[in-house]
Amino acid sequence: MNNKVIDHLIEAFHAPLTNPVLIFTLILFIILLSPILLRPIKVPGIIGLIISGVIIGPYGLNWLEKNSAVNLFSTIGLLYIMFIAGLELDMNEFKKTKNKSIAFGFFTFIIPIAIGFPVCHYLLGYDFLPSLLIASMFATHTLVSYPIVSRYGISKNEAVAITIGGTILTDTAVLIILAVITGASQGNINQEFWVTLGVSFAVFLFIMFGIIPKLAKWFFERVASEKTGHYIFVLTVVFFAAFLAEIAGLEPIIGAFVAGLALNKLIPHSSALMNRIEFIGNAIFIPFFLISVGMIVDVSVLTKGPMALIVAATLTIVAVSGKFFAATITQLVFRYTKSQRNLIFGLSNAHAAATLAVIMVGYQNNIIDENVLNGTIVLILVTCIVASIITENASKKVILEGHQDHTHVEHVDEGEEKILIPIANLETMEPILDFAALVKSKRSHYPISMLSVVPDDAQAEKNLITARRNLDSMAKYASGSETEVEMLTTVDFNIPSGISHMAKQTFADCIVMGWPSATNFLDKIVGEKAESILNKTDANLFMCRLDKPFSSHKSITIFVPPLAESELGFQYWMEKMLKLAQELSLPVLFVCNKRTQKALEGMIAHLKSSVPANFGNQEDWDNIAGLATFNERDSLLVFVSSRYGDISYRDSLDGLGKKVGSFYQHQNLILIFPSRREDQHIDEYEDVKTAPIFRKISREIGNMFNKEK
Repeated sequence: MNNKVIDHLIEAFHAPLTNPVLIFTLILFIILLSPILLRPIKVPGIIGLIISGVIIGPYGLNWLEKNSAVNLFSTIGLLYIMFIAGLELDMNEFKKTKNKSIAFGFFTFIIPIAIGFPVCHYLLGYDFLPSLLIASMFATHTLVSYPIVSRYGISKNEAVAITIGGTILTDTAVLIILAVITGASQGNINQEFWVTLGVSFAVFLFIMFGIIPKLAKWFFERVASEKTGHYIFVLTVVFFAAFLAEIAGLEPIIGAFVAGLALNKLIPHSSALMNRIEFIGNAIFIPFFLISVGMIVDVSVLTKGPMALIVAATLTIVAVSGKFFAATITQLVFRYTKSQRNLIFGLSNAHAAATLAVIMVGYQNNIIDENVLNGTIVLILVTCIVASIITENASKKVILEGHQDHTHVEHVDEGEEKILIPIANLETMEPILDFAALVKSKRSHYPISMLSVVPDDAQAEKNLITARRNLDSMAKYASGSETEVEMLTTVDFNIPSGISHMAKQTFADCIVMGWPSATNFLDKIVGEKAESILNKTDANLFMCRLDKPFSSHKSITIFVPPLAESELGFQYWMEKMLKLAQELSLPVLFVCNKRTQKALEGMIAHLKSSVPANFGNQEDWDNIAGLATFNERDSLLVFVSSRYGDISYRDSLDGLGKKVGSFYQHQNLILIFPSRREDQHIDEYEDVKTAPIFRKISREIGNMFNKEK
């Protein structure tokens, strides 16, 4: 019997895996562990997923091969990306800049083709059709780095708007050309071909923009209570649109994108339906897609002789230079700044889905050879990396030039302010409650919420009784200062999750909590409690170590890193700190660089604060230890930080709580993490969105294989 079990295990684990349960388990393990293991070295989870695909794929350990199940999931992931891209487009902004979008679309389409065709035809020696097909591939691009500009709050910048518009135009044009080249290679180009393409395309657009929006509106109104039905309806529309596009002679990714445009006004970005769409895609389908992208990468390509290297290098150089020249001409025509030029270049430089679609179709129809296919994979990887780096740097410079969206600063209505205090150590809670009472708006009619989270385990019931007893003791303390408090208890599978859920449930604007304590080894691997709370919440968060009475302070020193003024919660924490200084009658010293000083002075004037404010200049923020020169022994120290991935985040802010906690052991400390846009969670598959390009790639591969079958 033992031999049978062993034989069964050997058969089950024989590479490549064939057991669907085992395959799915392997994929889920990768999706789960990849971001956790790579987070300490600051490698985005998306890169980990792609590398995992390379390792387990047919060109690596050969644990997994491209089969119908993998193709299906990766195809869904790619369609998801295209659909969400269409949903998130600001149509009003596109309408305002449509003429410039058309111009940029023309430049970014014609210039890469004008450069690419002669290079492929005369330099690499390819015939007319292969050269035209490869050149058209250069014209495509994917908005891989769009999440970066969104995170920096410059998504409404005109340079971004015209790039998005240009993407729609150039990718659509290239995919239509692809249909024509494919027809030409098969000898099908005649009058019937053009009539069929034109009529089917017109019918497709009529159905998507004439019928689908009306049908969706009717469905959402009539079936208001069936939330699951709404999601299934949307998913049906996406796949139906992809199928229609394929019938019309286009690529299915165009259909998914058009479906997003068609439903754009019917699905608000902050709605529960949008959350469901993004959650399921980011949790399962998109990671599947990224892994499948890695599975097509053959690292041995570069060892197959000099021609493979020459083709790969040539394709990459032409692709990058073509998009750079297009961005430069757009800059000259519309008189954009150099930073805006780089923003356009960064956004339009990445190649992925449409690129792979063009090349795979050409390869399967014997129009191009293996060298071009392999070179394209190299091109995709290089352009995605370059695009992300260029966009990141350009976004920072655009902000420094003052072109950030005006909606990026958050203002909390004083009458609606809600503060949440999670209880951890009762011994440190009293001064934290005092701090919350000092900074809380007097106009707010909401009480301060005191929360106790009980882990959901065998002792939950007993611990719940203890938690309520602790809350009662805090209520008695609060009553002494006539501070109105609300007692909350919840049972959750862990404390950070419980705090996150209650913060959302109570619509908390601010979370005030104690200083993070030492954690065990497991917490350090999976994520410390304080870091987990940061990643799971969006609200302003104040971590306080208040061992000394407030009366012992002679001043408040606030350390403000560069670009902190660009964070969503900038105005909120400024209001709170100036209010605290006013309540305690203390002067404030802001330590910052020159640019941030101007923003702070402007905010102080805007808030009409009478608090005495001085400024200390600090330009080197990579050296946190250097801030000690501004420290005064009797000062309350406030350090403004940010969550990983936010605009003002820098490596030196990583683990700031531990650094300042050990360095300033005998002073009161407050660590501030400003609020951020909802759902910008770095430990979710938010950074998966950073690579819409990769998703498209895999989708196209799956598509081609499916077509072949």
